[in-house]
Amino acid sequence: MNAPAVIKSAASPILRQDRPIFGIVLINLAVIVFTSMDAIIKAVSDTFPTGQIVFFRNLFAFGPILAFMLWQGNVTFRTRHALGHLARGLFGVSAMYCYFLSYKLLPLSDAIALGLSGPIFLTVLSIPFLGEKVGVRRWSACIVGFIGVLVMTRPGAGVWQAAALVPLLGAVFYALAMISIRKLTATEGSGTIVFYFTLFATLAGLATAPLGWVDPALAWAWPARGDWLIVLAIGLMGGCGQILITIAFRCAPVSVVAPFDYMALVYGFILGFMFFAEVPDAYLIIGGVIVVASGIYIVHRETVVARERRRQQAASPLPVDA
Repeated sequence: MNAPAVIKSAASPILRQDRPIFGIVLINLAVIVFTSMDAIIKAVSDTFPTGQIVFFRNLFAFGPILAFMLWQGNVTFRTRHALGHLARGLFGVSAMYCYFLSYKLLPLSDAIALGLSGPIFLTVLSIPFLGEKVGVRRWSACIVGFIGVLVMTRPGAGVWQAAALVPLLGAVFYALAMISIRKLTATEGSGTIVFYFTLFATLAGLATAPLGWVDPALAWAWPARGDWLIVLAIGLMGGCGQILITIAFRCAPVSVVAPFDYMALVYGFILGFMFFAEVPDAYLIIGGVIVVASGIYIVHRETVVARERRRQQAASPLPVDA
């Protein structure tokens, strides 16, 4: 993988949004890594409080992140957008905490399926925050995807759980975090973005340590000998996944890359069944398929629109419906 060629210059428009296939491959790799990490987190969610898991996930992520920065040959901590990094940190940590907590409160497949509403919020929020134009077709796909979320949660059917709001809230924070990343990549290196987020998240996780004095359920626990390997794996997987997703969003537009987050649904079903004996019901499967279908259509439509724009760029000033 020739990552240095992708991130050599953050300011060069030639190196940004011109490698969609490479971005799609990277986002799929990131989804595999993150979903596997989620399964491990669920397995230890009764051993460690969520804040402590956030701490370990980011503390041990520094290794691959620093190696990544050395590999790209531009190790720098200088930034011109401290507030941008702060916003990315706040949104990202909030999303991470909600997602990790949802793995404890819900079956893994349910939590992941509901969390996949993130790209829907991302498409909607990209309009005011990124100035992207979303036409009738992509709006329709977002609405269909949201219907899929409703099918999965079945509000008013007597099976609704308030815990389902946790991954949905995480999805909103996720969308805001991805938008923050997109803005930062205009001037900031990928390694710098990931480094400052990981530093912020580590400190945010550490800040939850005193909460045990307020609620014993939130008290930190010293890892047993075997648990150290588990929390180390969580951090390494988190660091590698974060690097992959950051580069992916540099290589292609949000609307192209984001829908591939839906592949986590497949991996979530598989891991949930293999390790937690979870059997998704018909509503979760149908709703999940609807959400995946909407994401696939968004990718298809974006490809068609990009092709039409290239053909009509010189001949027609009219915008193509996205």
